[in-house]
Amino acid sequence: MPSDVVLEGDLAVDTETKGLSIYERDRLCVVQISNGDGNAHVIKIEKDEYASAKNLIALLADESRCKIFHYARFDVGAIRKYLGVEIHNVYCTKIASKLTRTYTDRHGLKDLCKELINVDLSKQQQCSNWAAEKLTKDQINYAASDVLYLHQIRDILNERLKEEGREEIAQKCFEFIHTRSILDENGWEEVDIFSHA
Repeated sequence: MPSDVVLEGDLAVDTETKGLSIYERDRLCVVQISNGDGNAHVIKIEKDEYASAKNLIALLADESRCKIFHYARFDVGAIRKYLGVEIHNVYCTKIASKLTRTYTDRHGLKDLCKELINVDLSKQQQCSNWAAEKLTKDQINYAASDVLYLHQIRDILNERLKEEGREEIAQKCFEFIHTRSILDENGWEEVDIFSHA
């Protein structure tokens, strides 16, 4: 990320990886960031260049800024494993959706965009080769779209959390994401340690 790129305020963040097994085989390939101004920065990181992403690392490590994710558990884990950043001050639109949109079991980003802001998000490039030497225009547009609307969605979900009196429980869930991703990395990904069984 060029040092002359200045992003103010809260950051919408997403990642693209080679697959969904980030702790065993599927590396981080792309990080997308937006500060809600209608622009997105899509940063491709080569396999052996994680340590050289110093500007990106500094931005993500800034605890004074809220980082808005959709399904933060995955992205926070990928960023910690590959960039070495312990991300704090997190907001997860998927968690906020599950706490407020209890009338549905559809909490994907595409569903939230359609219902809350009337944007029809394409997911065609979701399962593509993010480790390719050069990303296609469609891949870049897809990656950008995953962060362009998170500020708007966060604002709407915040109103709903307030209406339902669930702001405090949401915040506690957001704070736990860091620990949840560490549990995932250490083998408790599919185990509910809070269950009786």
